Amino acid sequence: MNIVVLDGYTLNPGDLSWEAFEALGTVTVYDKTDADQIVERAREADAVLTNKTPLNGSVLAELPRLRYIGVLATGYNVVDLPAASSQGIAVTNIPDYSTASVVQLVFAYLLEHCHHVKQHSDAVHSGRWSSSRHFMFADFPLVELAGKTIGLFGFGQIGQQVARTALAFGMNVVVHTRTEKRVEGLESVRFVTMEQLFRQSDFVTLHCPLTSDTQGIINSRTIEWMKPTAVLINTARGGHVVEADLASALNEGRIAGAAVDVLSVEPPPADNPLIGARNCYITPHIGWATFEARQRLMGIAADNLKQYMIGSPVNRVNG
Repeated sequence: MNIVVLDGYTLNPGDLSWEAFEALGTVTVYDKTDADQIVERAREADAVLTNKTPLNGSVLAELPRLRYIGVLATGYNVVDLPAASSQGIAVTNIPDYSTASVVQLVFAYLLEHCHHVKQHSDAVHSGRWSSSRHFMFADFPLVELAGKTIGLFGFGQIGQQVARTALAFGMNVVVHTRTEKRVEGLESVRFVTMEQLFRQSDFVTLHCPLTSDTQGIINSRTIEWMKPTAVLINTARGGHVVEADLASALNEGRIAGAAVDVLSVEPPPADNPLIGARNCYITPHIGWATFEARQRLMGIAADNLKQYMIGSPVNRVNG
């Protein structure tokens, strides 16, 4: 089997091995592939692995040999599924590999907002504590998570684990989701309307797929519902946020802060309105990218292909 990896660098910048795929066939790995390079590089491929490189219908039509697409992520909107199905191409994804890592980033944001660890450490290193008349100082209000309300927009595996962690901190948890799910151990979670979630929450965190219903769900209207002391967290998809609306709210002090790991265009143009916005933490799409999560992803991706090859496909997302 001829296996081509179109954009392997983010998954494996050099600290993992492609050996599991090499055991299944001949492997060619490209760090990144531009749109005009896809057909040339994948023309002889039986299997293609992609993370963000889009495979639309017109591209797939020029790849008659292709029989398998492995998406190296949970979301698979980079592939034209109807076109793949019509050509008999199986498409698989990687579910639930990064839950622990994404939840960890959510709480890194929360704890940074509560204690401003970096800024206070910088102040100490600059000599301010040494010159202080008092045994402590705080440049920002210090916030305790216990008793605060966190609102989860979406309640899949990541949302549920955020809820468990929040409850361990003594937080109240409210959830808005399309379909309510009663989960063992999370009986204290309250399901609320979308407006109630935004109005009641001290922290709103997004954990839903990007669909026509959730595109731009963070906008001037929903931000208006939020408390002026509230913080928005987005580790899901950049398209959930109307970035100009969020930037305006931050710069005008209508909400207290935001922390985002995803933007509408990645890498972002320099004029993205959130870059430079007040009280806005932006990280470069790192929530999924711990070593452990990438190692897990690699293993699942290789097993997906192996199971397809032996006629027992798993994690297939098209018919």
